[in-house]
Amino acid sequence: MTVRLLAIMCWSILAFQGKVAGYAGVRLVVFRVASLVLAVEASAVKEILPALKATRIPGAHSAVDGLISVRGRLMTLVDARRALDLPTGAGKGTTILLDVGEQTAALAVDSVFDLFSVSQSELAERGVLPGIDSKLVRSVGRQDGTSFILLDVEALLGPILFA
Repeated sequence: MTVRLLAIMCWSILAFQGKVAGYAGVRLVVFRVASLVLAVEASAVKEILPALKATRIPGAHSAVDGLISVRGRLMTLVDARRALDLPTGAGKGTTILLDVGEQTAALAVDSVFDLFSVSQSELAERGVLPGIDSKLVRSVGRQDGTSFILLDVEALLGPILFA
């Protein structure tokens, strides 16, 4: 008898977090926010869930949607569009749970569409990019014809969560 506790859409990418011997690459979770294709290191991602409804927090930062409860644990849900100063729109179909410092926060994104590894040589230094603050960018890369921006999770969420 098999019992499923989580919906099929939930991804647990932390089945293996160890280093692969002889490989100096980085595992990335790639997602879309508005017209941007962004990535974060998989080591910072705890879980990927369907969109979650938040309870609004009066007086919170403008990028904060509110509080969510995941298996009885409360965490702050940040709207990626507002955090990145992008136009609001129909999106936020996925929630990514991320380690930020000593706590876990949730980031509402339009969709998550890939998990892959890249070598350090495939990542280029950050530069001035249209549509995104360069302080939030760790590097840029290209995989299978898709260009992406590797975000600095601490720089993006730190000022919002710890202000």
